[in-house]
Amino acid sequence: MRFLRSDITRHKRLGSHRTKLQKWRRPRGRHNKIRRKRFGYPLRVEIGYSSPRATLHQVDGKTPLVIRNAQDLAKATSKNLIVFARTLGAKKRVEFLKIVQERKLTLWKAGGAQ
Repeated sequence: MRFLRSDITRHKRLGSHRTKLQKWRRPRGRHNKIRRKRFGYPLRVEIGYSSPRATLHQVDGKTPLVIRNAQDLAKATSKNLIVFARTLGAKKRVEFLKIVQERKLTLWKAGGAQ
């Protein structure tokens, strides 16, 4: 579920056509329809919309594991989603990629798990 702040489509400075600026801000205005939870207006962030604790921070049912070195890769299991650290060099990346394929682990790619 995506929560957007009030009047986001009205002003460029609030994120119209700029997804980086589209953030949730609590509506505080006196006449604000989102604050009043009026029908037909965007939903407001509330406790009931959170994910279950068991699946929190999971992607496709797997927990992401950042791989920075060989020791991290040794700890990886089939329940983990492998994410290479951005500081990992090209040589190590290729080396670790072979190990991941041999062990048939799931690797995270930009579009999602592959």
